[in-house]
Amino acid sequence: RQGAGRTEAGVVTVRPAVASDLPAVREVDAAAFGAEAWSATAWQREWEGVPAMRHLTVAVVDGRVVGFGVLATVADVADLHRVAVAPGCRRRGLGIALVESLIAEARRRGCVRMLLEVEDSNEAAVALYARLGFVEIARRDAYYGAGRPALVLELGLD
Repeated sequence: RQGAGRTEAGVVTVRPAVASDLPAVREVDAAAFGAEAWSATAWQREWEGVPAMRHLTVAVVDGRVVGFGVLATVADVADLHRVAVAPGCRRRGLGIALVESLIAEARRRGCVRMLLEVEDSNEAAVALYARLGFVEIARRDAYYGAGRPALVLELGLD
């Protein structure tokens, strides 16, 4: 879903990212993931895949990037790589708006399913994905480090 809409955060625009959004995206990533934020090199690699195999969406409130989502597509499978919302803007509908936009993009690209990994202790993210219809298909022990398993979730897109 692209365009402007109203969430609890106010008027939000969800749109494809442009190169000038990358510094703000990296700031949101750092605020959301701390030491686990992606490096500048990792972000550059993701950006180099846009639009052929990657799609980067941003959520903008009052002219400021406050969230992002990264999607990779290979053949008919979409992989949701990362979604983050700035800490002060969470629980206002931005995460759902971002993921819905990425789902729409995956469908536009002809994908029939979307996969993602999420840390099983991330209750907010697990609930968001469940609300959108994702179901658990596997677990990966120590995916995020010792004692930090991931749930592998899937959403059918057809």
